[in-house]
Amino acid sequence: MKVAFIGLGAMGYPMARHVAGQHDVIVWNRTTEVAERHAREYGTRRAEQLRDCASQEVILTILPTSDDVDEIVDVLYPKLRRGTLWIDATSGDPVTSRKTAGRLAEKGVAFVDAPVTGGTNGAEAGTLTVMVGGKPEDYVRAGEVLKAFGSRLVHVGEVGAGHAVKAMNNAMLAANMWMAAECLLSLKKLGINLRSALEVLNSGSGRSFASQDLLPKRILDGEWPLTFKLSLHDKDVRIAASMSHSQRVASPMLSLTSQLFTAASKNLGPGADYVEAIKYLAMLNSEEW
Repeated sequence: MKVAFIGLGAMGYPMARHVAGQHDVIVWNRTTEVAERHAREYGTRRAEQLRDCASQEVILTILPTSDDVDEIVDVLYPKLRRGTLWIDATSGDPVTSRKTAGRLAEKGVAFVDAPVTGGTNGAEAGTLTVMVGGKPEDYVRAGEVLKAFGSRLVHVGEVGAGHAVKAMNNAMLAANMWMAAECLLSLKKLGINLRSALEVLNSGSGRSFASQDLLPKRILDGEWPLTFKLSLHDKDVRIAASMSHSQRVASPMLSLTSQLFTAASKNLGPGADYVEAIKYLAMLNSEEW
C-alpha cells in the first residue's frame, strides 16, 4: 500500500520504520529535519508539503492531540480521495474522533482510531498492542498496515472506542503509578531499603507495570528518561475522567487521579516525563527520590 505517515515523535519514528518495511511510505513531520533524517535512515520519502500526503491510499496520523489531527484534516481535506483510509494512532478524544470520522465520511474517506500501548520499547520492537475503533471492514483493511508495528490488534468497537480504551488504560496506569509511589515513599521514610522492598512487592499481589518496569529505573537507578510527556498523560487522564462523568459513573478515584496529574503537570512544566509525576508526590512530602 501507499502510506502517508504523519507524526515522527518518540513513538511515530520507529513505527514508521516498521511500516516502511512492508509498504511504500512517505513521511511528514512539523520539524522537517526529522522527516529528512527518517528518509535517509529508512528509505522513506519526505513529503515536500503536507498536502502531498492526500494522494496516498492510507493516511496514518500519530500526533499529540485530536485537535492536532483536525488541523491536518483541514489542510488535506480539499485533496482527499474517495476510498482513502485514515488511521489515527493518536491518544485522542473519542468525541472528537467521531466528529472527525463524520467529516471525512463526507469525502468518502474511512476512519479508524487505532491508539497503541507498549511504550517506546514496544514501538522499537514492533510489538505494540493496537486498540482499534471503526467498522469491521475498515478494521480488516487497517490491519494490513497496523500489523507492521503491532503484535496484537484488537477491534474494540465502533469509531471512538479505541481512543476510549486508550484513555482508560492511561488513567489506570496513572493511578497504579501514583499509589505505588505513595507506598514506596512511606517505606522509605520508615528506613526500609527500597530495592529489597520492590523485590518483595513485585513477587506479590501488589505488583504492577509501574512497580516492575517504571519505578525501579527511576527510584533505584536515578534514570529519568523522557518517554512520554506528562502534559500528554495528563490530557489522557482528563479525557478518561470526562468520559466517566458523561456516563454518570461514580468514579472518585479517577477524578482524584486526574486532579493529581494536572497539578503535577502544572508544577513540573511542559518538559517533564509522565513518570516524573512521582517527583511532585515527593515534593508534597518534602522529600525527593
